[in-house]
Amino acid sequence: MAFASSLAPFFAPSGTFGARPAKRLRVDAPGRFVASSSPPPDVVVTREQGKNARLIAALEKHNIHTLELPLIKHVEGPDTDRLSDVLRNDKFDWITIISPEAAAVFLQGWKAAGSPKVRVAVVGTGTARVFYEVSESGDQSLEVAFSPSKALGKVLASELPRSNENSCKVLYPASAKAGHEIQDGLSERGFDVTRLNTYTTVPLEDVEPLTLNLAMSAPVVAVASPSALRAWLNLISKVDNWNNSIACIGETTASAAKKLGLKSIYYPTTPGLEGWVESILEALRVHRTSKEAPKC
Repeated sequence: MAFASSLAPFFAPSGTFGARPAKRLRVDAPGRFVASSSPPPDVVVTREQGKNARLIAALEKHNIHTLELPLIKHVEGPDTDRLSDVLRNDKFDWITIISPEAAAVFLQGWKAAGSPKVRVAVVGTGTARVFYEVSESGDQSLEVAFSPSKALGKVLASELPRSNENSCKVLYPASAKAGHEIQDGLSERGFDVTRLNTYTTVPLEDVEPLTLNLAMSAPVVAVASPSALRAWLNLISKVDNWNNSIACIGETTASAAKKLGLKSIYYPTTPGLEGWVESILEALRVHRTSKEAPKC
């Protein structure tokens, strides 16, 4: 089942979730994460290590106990080294950036190219936030000039303004695993699109059994990308009876969850931290209600 972000935020009644500190993982060895002893988690948060803090903090305000289990890590893509050369030697009307990781990788290449003047279109407030440091420094070379009415790549492709009637050149630095709807949508509208696969994702190599058992016991697993979702399903592939809830950051990840056969899917209509938290809280409310329902 899918729930949209129009759901009112759920504030847990006193005593529903104990006021417990968030669960953290310690690194046991490269690629391995081991759970320290603490009560069972309510939610598993799965972004790359070091990128879960804002979600954990937001859930702590509702006394939600979290287990941090990074499921993926970002690595260089086949076009990482080309990015700075392309920026140095060509001019683009737009740079389209659709994720915080794409933004971070782009900034590295942009600085290596000598910080040429660029105009950027972003998807989502999280992506825009990556550029704040540059804009606050007073550097006028990078302008975040457009964001679509809805934080989805297909909406950006349909709404990105054309700067002229003839050719409009777009550079699209992306994950090697990203779909083609943005470049296809822009190309259909007459844009000249150059895509560079500047990074990719790889799944977590290993998880200590105790940590995995704790994660599987949590009512909700929160995922921010189809790659993280697939990594989770791969981890539990030998388990027949896992049927807890998935809380997705947005519609793209939720659509992937549906295609992969999951049923209890929660997501906001507008991607972002606030709606994601609301979806997690709604999933927990439904779980609590089902546990409290009288048995026939």
